[in-house]
Amino acid sequence: MRTKTGIVTSAKSNKTAVVLVHTRKKHPILKKAFRVSKKFHAHDENSITEEGDEVLISETRPLSKLKHWKIEKILKRGGRDYLPEENIKES
Repeated sequence: MRTKTGIVTSAKSNKTAVVLVHTRKKHPILKKAFRVSKKFHAHDENSITEEGDEVLISETRPLSKLKHWKIEKILKRGGRDYLPEENIKES
């Protein structure tokens, strides 16, 4: 079972999160390392992920046309720091 770590870029769909995964490759002739990015649609059963979260995804059977991965666990919460006291206006 293959696993990858990435960052959630979109969690707007129901039970689906788009995860951006960066990998490093080496050019076959020049031998220079470069970064390649790819987006994966992952199944999020309870829709608990938010944009900016670092997650671990693993390969699974095809769940839909685009979803072949599922979110195993959230490694780090990376969403915005939300403090409700700052948004309350005093009059």
